[in-house]
Amino acid sequence: MPRVTVTVRDFGGHTASATADYTVAPPVRGGYYLSGNADPTADLVGGNFRSLTQYRSLADGYVFPGYGMTWLRDLGRAGVALNMVLELKHYGTGNPGAQTFTVDGVTWTVPAPAMTIQQRPGTTWPRAYGYGQVLAGQCDGLLARALSQYRTMGVPVNLQLASELDTDHEFGTTESGVSYPWAESDARAVQALTYVVTWLRARGLPAGTTFSVGAGGFDRAGFRRTHPEALMSLLDFLQWNVYATDPTHTALGRFRRTRDWAVADLGPVALSRPVIVAEWGVQVAAFPDQAAWIATVPPALARLNAERGPRIVRTNYFNSGWGTLSPKEAGVAALRAAYAARPFV
Repeated sequence: MPRVTVTVRDFGGHTASATADYTVAPPVRGGYYLSGNADPTADLVGGNFRSLTQYRSLADGYVFPGYGMTWLRDLGRAGVALNMVLELKHYGTGNPGAQTFTVDGVTWTVPAPAMTIQQRPGTTWPRAYGYGQVLAGQCDGLLARALSQYRTMGVPVNLQLASELDTDHEFGTTESGVSYPWAESDARAVQALTYVVTWLRARGLPAGTTFSVGAGGFDRAGFRRTHPEALMSLLDFLQWNVYATDPTHTALGRFRRTRDWAVADLGPVALSRPVIVAEWGVQVAAFPDQAAWIATVPPALARLNAERGPRIVRTNYFNSGWGTLSPKEAGVAALRAAYAARPFV
């Protein structure tokens, strides 16, 4: 570890010295996501974009790099850090039932997804492979297929398991006709995700593979429940998402919120992990001048990273949903300007 020594001398020739160890932190990686998992290459031109988020359902037969998405491999080879969100949520394929397929000479049969998540009243509840199904080994074929494809990628990725567990569980979950409230859904998810990480690590992963678990970071108790030390010992990053959706929201306040919960509530293993913000965004309805809000992000992150607590190392703007840039040209220009400033350089 680098060390600096400071020596002072008074008029009488007396000296005193002090030493301090220090580390030089690399720049934060500014990143991006384009709606629909679309090719963002054109938007990245001319900017210091060094990170990217993508979303995949394990139900889909094309997890890595994704059907027709050779550009993702190209970006990874060009040095863009890839955050791949792998979800038990069922999408990306028209087949809602059981699947039978062959991976590396082994035939697998995976039953239909048995769980519903995101059970907000008045909405259609998405289907997902159940935590019980995972623990029973019924989803091993999905993991084997994804792993086989990942081994051909040629670039390491961070595997973020789930998009937002708090969003998935906020209104409880139901698996095989049994309902589970939020807290019990969190506990079941921790067991299932521990199984997934352990299963993948035991079968050999490409060098440089890392793991995180997805969280929106909007509920303190839920965040604490889904980040026990036993699970964090298997993960490489903390993760949460950040959105400005009210005119009172500041960049410092929004990025600080979940980080402060982590500092107060989580254990030493969790706090030793750096942070990926897989999604951050500014709602145009709350901030018509999105570019002005985006310009406040670099000093906010610089301040947070100078304080006690886990260091934020990647921030991927979510150009979709709440974060949709409107007008897009001005928003992308604002991101280019932000990522050209400290702590991104």
